[in-house]
Amino acid sequence: MRRLILILGLLFAPLAAQAAPIPIKVVVLTTFEAGADTGDAPGEFQAWAERYPLTQTLAVPGIERPVRLSDDGVLGVVTGMRGRARESVAALALSPQFDLSHAYWIVAGIAGVDPRTGSIGSAAWARYVVDADPAYEMDDREIPADWPNGLYGPGAGKPGLKGAAPGSSDMVWALNPGLTDWAYGLTRNVALPDSATLQTDRARYPSEPEALKPPHVFLGDVLGTTRFWHGTRRTEWARAWIKTWTDGKGVFAMTDCEDQGILDVLSLFGRQGRVDARRVLVLRTASNYSREGDADSPVLKFAQGGPRAGFEAAWLTGAPVVKALVAGWATYETNLPGAAK
Repeated sequence: MRRLILILGLLFAPLAAQAAPIPIKVVVLTTFEAGADTGDAPGEFQAWAERYPLTQTLAVPGIERPVRLSDDGVLGVVTGMRGRARESVAALALSPQFDLSHAYWIVAGIAGVDPRTGSIGSAAWARYVVDADPAYEMDDREIPADWPNGLYGPGAGKPGLKGAAPGSSDMVWALNPGLTDWAYGLTRNVALPDSATLQTDRARYPSEPEALKPPHVFLGDVLGTTRFWHGTRRTEWARAWIKTWTDGKGVFAMTDCEDQGILDVLSLFGRQGRVDARRVLVLRTASNYSREGDADSPVLKFAQGGPRAGFEAAWLTGAPVVKALVAGWATYETNLPGAAK
């Protein structure tokens, strides 16, 4: 009998070990990778996979692509874009494969930048993420003459009022200021690459001093919508929308299609104790401007080098933060950086 117990123990010990959740220190969330994770033209994820490196691959039910894991507890995920990001983050939070109870989360992806706030190739750490998906929309041909546009929040009645979206979205998330300031302070002097192509694109905005600056790291807030929008009037709407929902505290910098979904899911699971929502950072890098150049047609034109510059800026700005969290894990597992609360 003792021999049988010993044999059974040897047989099932590997399964028991495999079932134990993997403790994760940092989750890096990117939204797309056009090709393979390594070895071809890069998307948002490739630099993380190749340079960190993230060498192990695991399948997670509910996430389209395999996730990748480093030897020191960093998990990299391609969430998919728009609504797919929400589904992937929920699948990750529910997965029994990982212990995410102390994990830090860093969203690292490209976005459109308001030329009033920043320049192409730059990187912004967000203080606020604001959702613009739950919205009432009036046909542009029927907008009242005294309205700036036909988009307004649920329950608001007209543009410029805050409203609410119970059961739909928290609408605005104030990210942990101590953690955000710490990440910004760590990376504010990171040198981001410039090029003649980016310089040419910046020159299209002579009226905007911030748009003319070389790529740099700054603090700037995010508007999230699953629809891709562009243009001068929509940029004016985005500025006002963020001001309204943050009670005048936020400044529109970046527009993307995923952060509102990611923050909504992480906040929900945070309230239920599955993740620590105080440990979330959002880093968006500028691949294009949110409106046309001063003398351009309003039809969207991507800068030729914009996406590649954004991919590189996300890695160069995000990697020092990830590495600092891992290197300081003896402290940061239980104490948040920057005296964050």
